[in-house]
Amino acid sequence: MHEALFYEKLENNEVKCSLCPWYCYLKPGQTGVCKVRENVNGRLFTHVYNKVAALGTDPIEKKPLYHFYPGKNILSIGEVGCNMHCSFCQNHQISQCRATDFKGFHNISPEQIVNEALKTWQNIGIAYTYNEPFTFYEFMLDTARLAQTSNLKNVVVTNGYINPEPLSQALPYLDAFNIDLKGFNNSFYKKYAKAKLDPVLKTIKMIAQSGSHLEITNLVITGLNDDEDEFEAMLKWIAENAGKDTPLHLSRYFPNYKLNAPPTSVDKLRSFYNLAKKYLNHVYLGNISDEMRSSTFCPKCGKLLIRRNYYTTIVEPGFKDRCPECATLVNVVG
Repeated sequence: MHEALFYEKLENNEVKCSLCPWYCYLKPGQTGVCKVRENVNGRLFTHVYNKVAALGTDPIEKKPLYHFYPGKNILSIGEVGCNMHCSFCQNHQISQCRATDFKGFHNISPEQIVNEALKTWQNIGIAYTYNEPFTFYEFMLDTARLAQTSNLKNVVVTNGYINPEPLSQALPYLDAFNIDLKGFNNSFYKKYAKAKLDPVLKTIKMIAQSGSHLEITNLVITGLNDDEDEFEAMLKWIAENAGKDTPLHLSRYFPNYKLNAPPTSVDKLRSFYNLAKKYLNHVYLGNISDEMRSSTFCPKCGKLLIRRNYYTTIVEPGFKDRCPECATLVNVVG
């Protein structure tokens, strides 16, 4: 175990965790909503330090990040636990598991992770992903600091449920984010994610203003978060608060975990794609084979810049950060 950051000691050996908007009050022996941070005799400890539940090399597009070093690989690590409890979670085997119950951890230090990243072919850095990275904040931060000294990039794939102070302290070490914006309705968040919408929106605004690269994913779920008016309100909010150049990934839902709603119809997904393109310059479809709606085009002249089919990525000749046809600057890093 490793002592956690961002907590307050209270009377009777109780503690108050301030890492995320839950602000868990914990008596000795109790574990937070995230299932990984425990009060041990009046001090808060994390059970997910110097260990990982998953480690592997992925295409950067799998995060998904389409505008951050396209075509490169990234070493991905994950733990167990999450501070949301989504009924449709695709990684529920690890995200909804208590750290003390998990038997598949592999012991590894930040130094070992960085060394693994440095020797991985075509690798740009480390992605903190699979479960909610901010639940292993201490381990992620120490690894990210070390990675930065080795000129490696740090990528976070997150639900965005983090308090402003921990986020601001981590931001200098984090290069890119994909935020899972699960919907644009607080009732939806409360019922299906057991969380609130507003803290996620605050996180998106903070990252957009920080200079770190930002992309957003929205899983379109049949009958739950697929209201067109609500979706359009979300698009307007993203354009105004994160910018029209923020890439938006619309993912097709399939039944998983506790939710058995029908898979998202392809027609609905393409309809939302067309609507999103009215407000945002870069929109992509995920969990579906659609090369045209997975590729990057110049927002001004429409020239094909990056061709994608699933995780096969081809950067067109002559494209770096400007369209070779009309010289428009395009929001692509690396």
